[in-house]
Amino acid sequence: MIDRLTAALGNSRADYTEIRVERSWTTAVTFRGRRLESATASEDLGGCVRALYRGGGWGVASFTSLDRLEAMVARAAELSRAVSLDPPIRLAEVRAQQAEALLDLDGDVRGVPLADKKRLIEAYNGAMLAVSDRIVDTLAAYRDEVSEYWYVNSDGTVLHELRPEVTLSGTAVARRDGVIEKGLESIGLRRGWKSVQGREPGFREVAERAVALLDAPMVQGGTYPVILDPELAGVFIHEAFGHLSEADFVYENPQARDMMTLGRRFGKKVLNVGDNGAAPGLRGTLPFDDEGTPTQDTALITEGVLVGRLHSRETAATMGERPTGNARAISFRHPPIVRMTNTYIANGRGSFDDLIRDVKLGVYACGAFGGQTMLENFSFTAAYGRMIRDGRVAELVKDVVLAGNLFQTLDRIDHIAGDFRWNEMGGGCGKGGQSPLPVTEGAPHVRIEEALVGGDVAG
Repeated sequence: MIDRLTAALGNSRADYTEIRVERSWTTAVTFRGRRLESATASEDLGGCVRALYRGGGWGVASFTSLDRLEAMVARAAELSRAVSLDPPIRLAEVRAQQAEALLDLDGDVRGVPLADKKRLIEAYNGAMLAVSDRIVDTLAAYRDEVSEYWYVNSDGTVLHELRPEVTLSGTAVARRDGVIEKGLESIGLRRGWKSVQGREPGFREVAERAVALLDAPMVQGGTYPVILDPELAGVFIHEAFGHLSEADFVYENPQARDMMTLGRRFGKKVLNVGDNGAAPGLRGTLPFDDEGTPTQDTALITEGVLVGRLHSRETAATMGERPTGNARAISFRHPPIVRMTNTYIANGRGSFDDLIRDVKLGVYACGAFGGQTMLENFSFTAAYGRMIRDGRVAELVKDVVLAGNLFQTLDRIDHIAGDFRWNEMGGGCGKGGQSPLPVTEGAPHVRIEEALVGGDVAG
């Protein structure tokens, strides 16, 4: 395959050309309630050519047959010449790479019968249904993929990779007297069959929580000290801050450029934020991005000060900075754009108990059901919460919605615990019509000294 791609590359007349080819094997099984909803197995093969003439725009051509490879190389070059740009697109220098990067398959899912995958997710689904007769519906899904990946470019980079991924998800819906609550389990790893064994307790736990939420009161709306658990803190930093760190958004948006000025203080010295595409075993982890740039741990905020952002080769050249290995495409059907990998709030010091010890009345917000961001404004819904009373975790509460201004909220983070963990969740990130891209978030417990919590409003 590499010889074929290199030969096609040599026939390109463009100043710069790159070719990606991917072959993937995918299976998926879904249960809804006690009914098997779907069981599928598929293979996919295709590639993408990007070409660039000096003074031209990107020419992009995708294909699903290798018989079209040479024609698509010529087509991409033709498309590049059709667009004249001033100033011209420039690419930051990246040292040429030659690598064979075969990630550990940890039990190759391609050798596991579909019937075994069905039995696995059926058992996890059954664990949710068995919790209570209040569980009126479930949705449980298993999905795996192994992708073989080849990449060459005219700078001399030649890559061959094997990329595994496996995800599990479960939703349990509880109902009583017209009240409906849900619990969500989500697991995603760049590993294989062995990594998804023994996950029944997590599925059972979310069903138990859904039932418990039927009796939980709504949180009283107001302003509180709020502790975010690692899952919600990770989702918060990804959604509210991570997207603002993607350099294409910054240089294309004057308002974002004003907000995201390097050297600006965003928080107290306890706050350190980064994006690490090289962290082992996570869904956002790969040895190289889709431009052949090595991934790395990129510092974004250091001791409260903005120090970096995420780049492709194009954005790095445009902004006079260095590529960070964050040019990613969801598949060969799309060109790479600037995306996060594994975004995190770094470890602090002390324990969870240290965060709540001096809180008279606060909210412990856990898990994430979703959120919205609009530049610096955000709103997130926690999966559930607990009140904090006199330094102790107290009763379960629901409908915990956090809202506010990103910069004010970051500045109000006054204590970060030393219990960091990666949130190995499924799902994915969406941007520019490419979704769901595998990513991971991570954080320790984080305390915000004051945050607006929506919920029940006293009359």
